[in-house]
Amino acid sequence: MQNIVLKVEGMSCSHCENRIKKAVGNLTGVKSVGVSLQDKTVTVELDPTVLDAVKIRETIEHEGYDVVA
Repeated sequence: MQNIVLKVEGMSCSHCENRIKKAVGNLTGVKSVGVSLQDKTVTVELDPTVLDAVKIRETIEHEGYDVVA
């Protein structure tokens, strides 16, 4: 397993948090998702043989949020 932390702009409420958790959590290879509105971060534990950070970034951006490099 691997942990990645992404800085995400545009999250402001629990709805945002739940939306990202659901979208990322539904990806094959994701073990857990943590969202911090205060820190503006999304932490994902994933199986790197199945999924990579690019797909997670694309999923978050598809939901309408900006992933900061």
